[in-house]
Amino acid sequence: MVTGSEAGDAAYTTDAFHRGRFFLVQPARKGHRAGTDALLLAAAVPDGFSGRVADLGAGAGAAGLAVAARCGQAEIVLVENAPEMLHCARATLALPQNAPLAARCAVLEADVRLAGDARRAAGLADAAFDFVILNPPFNPASDRPSPDALRRRAHMMEDAALLGDWLATAASTVKPGGGVAIIARPQSLDEVVSALSPTFGAIEIRPILPRADKPAIRFVARGRRGASAGLSTLPPLVLHREEDNRFTEEAEAIGSGRAALFGD
Repeated sequence: MVTGSEAGDAAYTTDAFHRGRFFLVQPARKGHRAGTDALLLAAAVPDGFSGRVADLGAGAGAAGLAVAARCGQAEIVLVENAPEMLHCARATLALPQNAPLAARCAVLEADVRLAGDARRAAGLADAAFDFVILNPPFNPASDRPSPDALRRRAHMMEDAALLGDWLATAASTVKPGGGVAIIARPQSLDEVVSALSPTFGAIEIRPILPRADKPAIRFVARGRRGASAGLSTLPPLVLHREEDNRFTEEAEAIGSGRAALFGD
């Protein structure tokens, strides 16, 4: 990692991901800093995917860049509308270290919650993408909110309709036969499946456990638009080993971009 002060701007850091295969410019002391969630979400895209991928609510671009780093033919659109995070996403693509990936990536300033003509006018056209990934704010408003407004916006579901709006945009912008993946908390599972089911089939759920003996803290759901197959639940991914709290071998491989979350 290179600190923001070393880069000439103490407000930001430049951080390595996937063992240095890509880097992010991120706020040093405010807003959302990317971590395991973004890398797990990116790993839902199959290995070798070569289509056009939208990362909705991309922040600094962690999930989208993780897909680009693992899938050498994929084209990525980072969709964001918070000014601070737009600045980070653009600075991320401008990093010399990211030059091998930046030619396949673009930033789109757009509100994910827009619908219909407003959404299309913002650049999110119907059936424009082969795969859509999304990491919406999923902490309920009843949780203790962060005093940092930028972090609160990234984490808190302040409007009960927010999750449905994000999934509606995913459904509208992915092509027939295209894929969608979302990471969320287990409390949202029924809502996510209900929102996906009218448009997406072959829905797969992979629970994420912090340790083998603990309840799930996240799940990743993946589906395919227009597919007829039903819902399936896969064995969970266990993040940490019991003996020393280090990442398990599978979690380390997925988090470093060496394996796909659904095994494909």
